[in-house]
Amino acid sequence: MHRPPFELDTLGQLIAAHESVLRHRVLAEIPHLDRTLPLYSVELGSQSPGCPTVLFVGGVHGVERIGSQVILALLTSLLHRLDWDRHLKQLLTGVRLAFVPVVNPVGMLKGSRGNGNGVDLMRNAPIEASDRVTFMVGGQRLSPRLPWFRGHNGMEPETAALVDYVKQLLAGSSSLMSLDAHSGFGLTDHIWFPFAGAHKPIPAVGHVYRLKRVFEASYPHHGHYGLAPQSRFYRTHGDIWDYLVTSHSGAAPFVPFTLEMGSWAWIKKNPRQVFNFAGFFNPQKTHRHHRILRRHTVLMQFMMDLAYARALEGVPASELALATEEAIRLWYSRGPGPAVGT
Repeated sequence: MHRPPFELDTLGQLIAAHESVLRHRVLAEIPHLDRTLPLYSVELGSQSPGCPTVLFVGGVHGVERIGSQVILALLTSLLHRLDWDRHLKQLLTGVRLAFVPVVNPVGMLKGSRGNGNGVDLMRNAPIEASDRVTFMVGGQRLSPRLPWFRGHNGMEPETAALVDYVKQLLAGSSSLMSLDAHSGFGLTDHIWFPFAGAHKPIPAVGHVYRLKRVFEASYPHHGHYGLAPQSRFYRTHGDIWDYLVTSHSGAAPFVPFTLEMGSWAWIKKNPRQVFNFAGFFNPQKTHRHHRILRRHTVLMQFMMDLAYARALEGVPASELALATEEAIRLWYSRGPGPAVGT
């Protein structure tokens, strides 16, 4: 019998060691061979239905282990900081922090992009692109033996569990920001937001533009991210965040981000990684691995601080309209293509 993946084991140990300060649920039991693997959610902080929430997600693609590890590193740090950090304790009185660090435990165990059925979970939501998608990469229904397989029979258990959980968070929050950590694209780190299946603005695009401006002003020397709609790079069917944005009809502002860590830079620095499939998606050198685990801490702390400040809520309509106009001018004035600037 195979042991659970290291990341799932680590999450289980954190839950057992910190039961007094965190809340956890098993969102789904994912079958594999003669057993099941749990799909956990973990929460810290406020349980008030009127509080802002920040959600951190990792491991949607099983081979992209660094995404799970970045989220687990943040969770581990927060749990240990609670022993002494009065500022963090105060923040948690007004904010809910939610984590789903290992969405695809079977894929992680197998070292595959898809889940146990060969389905790419980021192509599996029940939504069709309205623009022409990128060939193959946009999702295919030909065979689970080919990459980017969308599945044939509705949402997979992992997809459904994540979708249901996000909907529950939206129903019980005054606002929701999320960060879904991936790797494997480009030489630089990108932050993408929906839509992946259409080159058109999401309802919260004005909020996205405001957050961009605040981040640039607050951290002027941390501008290594390229921020843009995913449609500027490639388009897909079945994107989970597209589906959630489209189906969200509540008043709570909803801003989902995808962190796409630029793993090609790791290959450039260590070309031997190309001889290892996992090396296309994860840093192999110990020092580089540690650097990546801490590289995104500023961004994630920024999101938590924004939530505590309720930065998505109560924005004057005139200010939001102006930000929306600026966002459309920056990201949508030209057709889909390579993003310019950040």
